[in-house]
Amino acid sequence: MRILAISDIHVDYAPNLEWVKGLSRSDYVDDVLILAGDVSHKRALLDQTLSAMTRRFKTVLFVPGNHDLWVQGEDPKMDSLGKFALVAKTVADCGATMETVSLGQWLIVPLLGWYDYSFGQPKEELGKAWVDYRACRWPNGFDVTEITEHFTRMNTAPAADDVRRRITVSHFLPRIDLVPSFVPQRHRMLDPVLGSARLEDQLRSINPEIHVYGHSHINRSVCMDGVRYVNNAFGYPQESRITAKQLLCIEEV
Repeated sequence: MRILAISDIHVDYAPNLEWVKGLSRSDYVDDVLILAGDVSHKRALLDQTLSAMTRRFKTVLFVPGNHDLWVQGEDPKMDSLGKFALVAKTVADCGATMETVSLGQWLIVPLLGWYDYSFGQPKEELGKAWVDYRACRWPNGFDVTEITEHFTRMNTAPAADDVRRRITVSHFLPRIDLVPSFVPQRHRMLDPVLGSARLEDQLRSINPEIHVYGHSHINRSVCMDGVRYVNNAFGYPQESRITAKQLLCIEEV
């Protein structure tokens, strides 16, 4: 059994959806897939994608990303917390899971989150460019700190006496130094919306060997302070230089 990872498949783009449909129906039947967020804000496409994945993999673990909680096309009264509830129902209906997965000596622990500006304060240009500010809708009084706290409070850690090896999974970055030095300064305006240091605190309390994340669309596998951080984003069709259009095996069981 292999543990495979991918994120940011953005099936709103036809080539990305075709890639999903083209996955083998026989090669992965004993494998686990970690899908680290950003499938689609359209529930029909999320359903189609997760259903395709659960037909191909033994287990599919999903954590939603920011795109999955956009409310474009939804009832005007729906906010992104309501959208999260609908996403969770879709995940369950499709046979995937957002809960901890037990695989013999391994535990795969999902970590919900958001961004809380712990990586920096946003500049005016970010407010104009970042689609979440228009595509997400939150209850009155919710700011990014409260959004992040809402989701991270939902995370649960394994029992302290459970000595199995651990993999944690988030969509958002748990630390800003996962952004590589080659990223141009003009793109660093995105730092405030990349993730939250709260996620790093939570994963450290779980003590994983591997942490899988998404969101940045920059593929990496790097060890920091005893944890291997892995991002295997599929990305947008034009992002072939910084992403990989394939699954990544992170461990064999």
